[in-house]
Amino acid sequence: MERIDGNGLGVAKGSLMLFSDFETGGAMWTGDGPRLVRRTVRFLRPFRAAPTVFVTPEMWDYDSSANIRGDLTAEDVSGESADIVFKVWADTRIARLRVAWMALGPLPHDDDWAL
Repeated sequence: MERIDGNGLGVAKGSLMLFSDFETGGAMWTGDGPRLVRRTVRFLRPFRAAPTVFVTPEMWDYDSSANIRGDLTAEDVSGESADIVFKVWADTRIARLRVAWMALGPLPHDDDWAL
């Protein structure tokens, strides 16, 4: 567990349409087997260190005639950005997915400086 003292906790949040493949016949809607979508979100202000990033589906539109499988994660998290990654496999068909994300982490101190 990381302890953040005083007023040093920063919270960034947003919403992101990860993909809308039914409109374009994209791989998440028409493909099968392993598929992946990766999108980078950049924080408006940088954190002092990599924050903890939470990601959750906000809206998803899927084909009910196939199995629903998905893995939604945040990867490559840094003080400036994070990648939101969604993976499916086998016969899963997802038309579109919008996600909400939240990053919590340490803010730079006023007395932080770099050489």
